[in-house]
Amino acid sequence: MRQMLAFLLLMSLAVPAYATYRAINLLNVVPIDQNTFEVIEDRGAGASDIWCAAADYARAAGLDGLRKRMYVLDVRGQSKTTANAVGIVFTLDPSEDIRNTAPSYSVTVTRKGENLPISHAFDFCNDVRFDTLKNF
Repeated sequence: MRQMLAFLLLMSLAVPAYATYRAINLLNVVPIDQNTFEVIEDRGAGASDIWCAAADYARAAGLDGLRKRMYVLDVRGQSKTTANAVGIVFTLDPSEDIRNTAPSYSVTVTRKGENLPISHAFDFCNDVRFDTLKNF
């Protein structure tokens, strides 16, 4: 019995507090805290792919809500959570200066404060879903 408890204790310490989420478009999303997470860029993903992954994570984690917005907290650059990777940090709880960022007509991850409603960002996942259905 002691050996079993020791094993379970060791296993619980080996599991990270926040597990990586695999988005619908196969990009990894790493939670940082309750309202902040990082999308890890991969396979030449563009801005719309990154917004899709962020929205998919927010919905899967139950963070979406009526008119809830996501904001770029840290622009595309060296990952904060993953070694040798490029990432973009998003938040759902921005500071006042980020919340007041002037709107943009382009979709980018290179401007701090850039923001979209989660539902709008999730629309970028439509191509992924339709492409997946074609394979069946």
